[in-house]
Amino acid sequence: MLMPKKQKHRKVHRGRMKGEANRGNEVSFGTYGLKAVDPGWITSRQIESARVAVARHVRKYGKLWIRIFPDKPVTQKPAETRMGKGKGAPEYYVAVVKPGRILFEIEGLDEERARKAFKQASHKLPIKTKFVTRREIGG
Repeated sequence: MLMPKKQKHRKVHRGRMKGEANRGNEVSFGTYGLKAVDPGWITSRQIESARVAVARHVRKYGKLWIRIFPDKPVTQKPAETRMGKGKGAPEYYVAVVKPGRILFEIEGLDEERARKAFKQASHKLPIKTKFVTRREIGG
């Protein structure tokens, strides 16, 4: 499971996901990418599950890049606890994803295989995604 080795603050505010992604919104490393269409939180378990789904298709033929990292701690209070007594303990980590963000990238597979791999991965994620290809710069 992905999680930060070290962090400045143990608990953070929930925040809000306003606007489009202005970073990580282009396919940079691979040939094909999986792009977020909706905003949302993606947990480390969901990222891992999607990675495994894509890795089954990639095998030895290609390379996979994960472009998101779960660095936001989400807290939960224990079940059947009365109100008050402060904020709960960190339970898991999420990656905050805005529309337009590239989640995964693949290289070394043909388009049909890549589409199939990303379709499997998208079923594991809580947000709507779409398949994108790399735009060559200056071409």
